[in-house]
Amino acid sequence: MNQINNSPKKLRILIADDVQETRRNTRLMVAAVNNTEVVAIASNGRQAVEMTEEQRPDIVILDINMPEMDGLTAYKNIRQAHPNTACIIISSENDPVTVNAAKSIGVQEFLVKPFIIEELETAVENIKKHLSEIRQNATLPDLSNINSTAYLEQLANEYLKEGRTDDLATQIFERLAMNPECSLRWLETLAMIYAIQQEWGKLKPLVARLEEKTKNKNK
Repeated sequence: MNQINNSPKKLRILIADDVQETRRNTRLMVAAVNNTEVVAIASNGRQAVEMTEEQRPDIVILDINMPEMDGLTAYKNIRQAHPNTACIIISSENDPVTVNAAKSIGVQEFLVKPFIIEELETAVENIKKHLSEIRQNATLPDLSNINSTAYLEQLANEYLKEGRTDDLATQIFERLAMNPECSLRWLETLAMIYAIQQEWGKLKPLVARLEEKTKNKNK
């Protein structure tokens, strides 16, 4: 399948910490992570909220304990205004209560200081996948009311060119497969998606259908 060759867009990152050395070290680490750029640096939570309004970062890296406004409160404010902005909370303590509190308000990643670049890279990569899913779903059509085979095939062709195997693409090919006269091409693509997703329960009956359809075609 064809893959998109365009260079990925850089993730815009805001860093907020009241300790200058931590801000500096975090900025240096972010600079070493592929396809990221620091667009703002704040010294407290209130600044982080204000700078998010100005810069609209994809990810905010927030220290949990900061003057004027702590990291969790800052992210609550940020997420209320910008629900698709992701967050990495950093803290000097790995306290389960604090970790759970962070997760409860939608924080995606939690790093314990001092963290290393590999940990930051992993956190950013996890968030990148999360943001990609959000953006794909945001542009998805409402398939429940689409009965046009031609329109579904148009979407399927686009996703096939892009090499997509996400939930949205799966839904499109599954809708096409509901048609008893579905093209072998779409059934084969759906079978490949099921194999990639390791959906063996769905793959087995689909393979049987493919074999039967191929047999009938060759008669």
